[in-house]
Amino acid sequence: MDHILEIDVVEFERGDERTRRAIVDGMRRSLETGFVYARHDLPVGVLDDAYHKLETFFSLAAEVKNRYTVVGSAGQTGYTGMRVETPVSVGKPDLKEMYNWSAELPAGHPLRRRFPHRYRDQIFPEDVVPGIEAALRLLHDRIFDLQSRVLRIIALGLGVHENFFDGMVIPASAMSRALHYPDIHEHHAEGNQVWAGEHADIDLITALPRATARGLQVKTEDGWIDAVAPEGAAIINTGKMLEHLTNGLIPRGVHRVVADPDQVGDRYSVVQFCHPTAWTVLEPLATCCTPERPQRFPAILTGDKHDEVLWEINLFEDARRVPVEAS
Repeated sequence: MDHILEIDVVEFERGDERTRRAIVDGMRRSLETGFVYARHDLPVGVLDDAYHKLETFFSLAAEVKNRYTVVGSAGQTGYTGMRVETPVSVGKPDLKEMYNWSAELPAGHPLRRRFPHRYRDQIFPEDVVPGIEAALRLLHDRIFDLQSRVLRIIALGLGVHENFFDGMVIPASAMSRALHYPDIHEHHAEGNQVWAGEHADIDLITALPRATARGLQVKTEDGWIDAVAPEGAAIINTGKMLEHLTNGLIPRGVHRVVADPDQVGDRYSVVQFCHPTAWTVLEPLATCCTPERPQRFPAILTGDKHDEVLWEINLFEDARRVPVEAS
């Protein structure tokens, strides 16, 4: 399969059994690419407000943005500067800066007690961009709701209960990330158009409701294809944890971000990574293991898998694999 299909989350929830089966089948077939377009009911105004405030933040001076870097968070909370995250397959840092946030757990929650480096208090640049905290928290909640609904469709396609993922993911285990890709021509006069190199995400699924410019490309057997969601749909891609859980039945969605040759100006996007809780044991589902497809992956704790990949992509501040380049 070398093209991405579109499914409708609301139609699945309201449809009869025949409609639901057709959408589950469309999801299953599209995820052979690692990607699907999911039509949703996320309010446009929620996205517009968040993007406006994020663009304001990213336009600030570097010394101001750096005040919101959270040391020890491995780039999972607060600001991460330009040319830090480094795809394993490329070895060269991406041309992007990021702001990360999530929902919070109560101080005494057992997940926070057991994994204090993963479940942190969140910070927001409220003093320099008034209203940004409320806007970003709302966006996080609405995207998480969409991801939870998408996972129910995926669960049925895997032959498990529709609510299988509900106890595995919580708002605080999902992480939202705003990305700013600067004008490519100001940084790569020699013609290199790559903003972010070839990679796959860590999580179960990633949601991209909308970007301000094209650029996302998907790797298929026939080469790279553009991923551009129809109006009113989000791009959903699969991650390494879903590939692990499904014994490779659903592959990780390999992608990159490349500027069009005629691209002028910056690109902004917001993605949300939906991880299982850190104490979830990732082990291939029985429905995904057969004599023809024997178990490929061993069991591993989600938190350990997450940390392994964060080190690989250069986000542990005290253990950089690749030196951080000057902006």
